[in-house]
Amino acid sequence: MSAMPADDARTAIVVRGLSKSFGSTQALDGVRLELAWGEIHGLVGGNGSGKSTLIKILAGVLEADAGELTTDGSTWDLTRHTPAESARAGFRFVHQDLGVVPVLSVGDNLGLGGHFVRGPLGTIRSRRSRRRAAEVLRRFDLDVDPRVTAASLSTPQRALLAIARALQDVDESGRAILVLDEPTAALPAEEASELLRTLRRLAEAGHSVVLVTHRLDEVRRAADRVTCIRDGRHVGTLDAADLSEARLVELILGGKLERTVTAAGPADASAAPVLELRHVAGGPLRDVSLTLRPGEIVGIAGLLGSGRTELMEMIYGARRIERGDLVVRGTAVRSPSTSAMTRRGVAFVPEDRIAAGIFPQESVATNMTAGQSGRYFAKLRLRTGLLLRDVARDVSTYAVRTSSVHLPINALSGGNQQKVVLGRWLRTSPTVLLLDEPTQGIDVGSRETVLGLVSEASRAGTAVILVSSEFEELTRISHRVLVLCDGRIADEHPHGMTSHDLLESVLEKQRATR
Repeated sequence: MSAMPADDARTAIVVRGLSKSFGSTQALDGVRLELAWGEIHGLVGGNGSGKSTLIKILAGVLEADAGELTTDGSTWDLTRHTPAESARAGFRFVHQDLGVVPVLSVGDNLGLGGHFVRGPLGTIRSRRSRRRAAEVLRRFDLDVDPRVTAASLSTPQRALLAIARALQDVDESGRAILVLDEPTAALPAEEASELLRTLRRLAEAGHSVVLVTHRLDEVRRAADRVTCIRDGRHVGTLDAADLSEARLVELILGGKLERTVTAAGPADASAAPVLELRHVAGGPLRDVSLTLRPGEIVGIAGLLGSGRTELMEMIYGARRIERGDLVVRGTAVRSPSTSAMTRRGVAFVPEDRIAAGIFPQESVATNMTAGQSGRYFAKLRLRTGLLLRDVARDVSTYAVRTSSVHLPINALSGGNQQKVVLGRWLRTSPTVLLLDEPTQGIDVGSRETVLGLVSEASRAGTAVILVSSEFEELTRISHRVLVLCDGRIADEHPHGMTSHDLLESVLEKQRATR
């Protein structure tokens, strides 16, 4: 099951027989990968399929158990591959977090990794480094001053800065294999499309671009060919033009996926609100008012910088409200804190689960019960047996795939980590559940599971505010969707509108502010 391979002149690399195991777990099993110059090559697979392991081996971060790489007539032994050899083979990498340091200038970000111009004694030549940075920015059509801080750039500009940094040592007439891991994960549709257009220009300039993504519509639209990995094995490489989304899902999961999760029945409009915001302002928010009732899922749509995350943090007490009122169950909360909001039944699943959602080195059991140990103490003794029985039950309830609840959570795939974070809060039966990009960076199967858990919580009476850059999710699961623009609620849409219409509404409101 393969697309036509590139001819020898266009072949960038061929990976053969790539295998890697971790203990008894076979992460990769005889994987083959062929890339061509001048193409965008999609790399897809579920969480835990082996994509990350493959990328780390190509980068020289991990050594393979078996496998070789051929490029430009040279063969590299992947069992002894190093980062230096990876660079010599032509690989350049842009990771999901981009690696851009916000407090540094654009020029200093380009200089990281040994690219500053230095004098005879090793001191940095600031003026010449700045001129060099300006030339790199020109090459990549990034019209910014190298002296401004990276924090002042838009997210697409930061992504382009990361790409420019990765490719700056490649001659303008040269070519490289650029691997991007989930570069659009945090981008709404319009910004993602802007970045994909940049990737197409790089491919047209002769580079080989590898796009790792869970956004299936994106890979079908942007890629020339797509390789799918499932359970550590190469499932197939196909022309993107010949792939329907249903076929791609089937390749990833090994079977069909029924997208059956929708909004629960209509919320009771006569029920007393569980949460109200009255003219709330602070940071990028200028004047936000909303009402949330039991069992209601309210989606929040908007572009980057619209204040979606800041809104969630204010509700949860993680960011100061400068003006306006926050009311929970009819009682105004003065100077809300995270602990106070938790006591009032408000739960928050943040966008960055690695930095703010999990304790990476701790076990699945510890992460599932974090902040809830009080219920398992009796006579100053921890009731370990009860705790482990409850966790085992919840692991099953929330469909967490793990060989043991004692396993460190960082050994789980991103989708399973997210189920643990969500399960931690759902097991407390919260009154209000705040979800900031809950499906970001997880595969299509885990995504449907997470949405199903959210819908079930709504049916049980939990009120939900859902921030997502996936407009299809917002329109499918929300009872209504609010458009946040320029720090205000600019529009409201009932359940049933299409994701395309929602995108048009967001863009229209954004244009109106210019």
